[in-house]
Amino acid sequence: MRAALATLLTLALLGGCDFIRETSRGHLFPRERAEQDERAAERVEGLERLSIDVEGGRVEAWYLPPLGEREDPAPAVIFAHGNAELIDDWPERLEPYRRMGMAVLLPEYRGYGRSAGTPSEAAIIADFERFYDRLVERDDVDGSRVVMHGRSLGGGVVGVLSARRGAAALVLESTFTNVPDVASRWLAPATFIEDRFDTRAVLARSSVPVLILHGVRDDVVPFKHARELHRVAWDSRLIAFQAGHSIPQSDDYWERIRDFLEESGVLDPPSAP
Repeated sequence: MRAALATLLTLALLGGCDFIRETSRGHLFPRERAEQDERAAERVEGLERLSIDVEGGRVEAWYLPPLGEREDPAPAVIFAHGNAELIDDWPERLEPYRRMGMAVLLPEYRGYGRSAGTPSEAAIIADFERFYDRLVERDDVDGSRVVMHGRSLGGGVVGVLSARRGAAALVLESTFTNVPDVASRWLAPATFIEDRFDTRAVLARSSVPVLILHGVRDDVVPFKHARELHRVAWDSRLIAFQAGHSIPQSDDYWERIRDFLEESGVLDPPSAP
């Protein structure tokens, strides 16, 4: 994202606002760098493929039920990945959510992987809203306990989604305040950035509990973005990791998430012995 957004200043000098907007969008959504894993779905127990119709074809999502049997509707997490990733990359890495008794929904971005269309903030949010609506309508999901977890660009996606649909809790990982703030490091003109994903503005108006996970050595989205999100949020916890943009999913990482979900009322605390 860093090198791509740095080109925006040069493009602005070339003239042509439409050209600049489309070029910046191409840099924000580098889907050609995301490698498909056609066998990823085959390796995941209980995976259910979902899709919605959009202009030019369909957008897919994967629904992963909780591991183990439940008699009551399960809490769920909607996960939004980074800008050069696919849903193919995440089922196994998010399995700890399923072991907590949660369902996982992985919507894809338009134009990514097997999904049709062209990505943009408006298109992606519209698709996530439709998948959210399908999720909360399920008899096996507790619609009052839907968590949204986004990594990098995905944090901007779930931030906006939470303002549109509501969430029981938010997990923002390596997330920016907004796209213009990231681009400003290279003097890129904010006027021409159409896809803004303004997470800071969302948190300033929201009362949803937020867990902010960020690496102090992040050179893509500097740690100051996490501090600013923590400052404006009404109810937030900031956890700093000795990491860069990609935070290792260690036992500590998952313990922090579970503790947050228990404190937020999404998960029941463990029973006393």
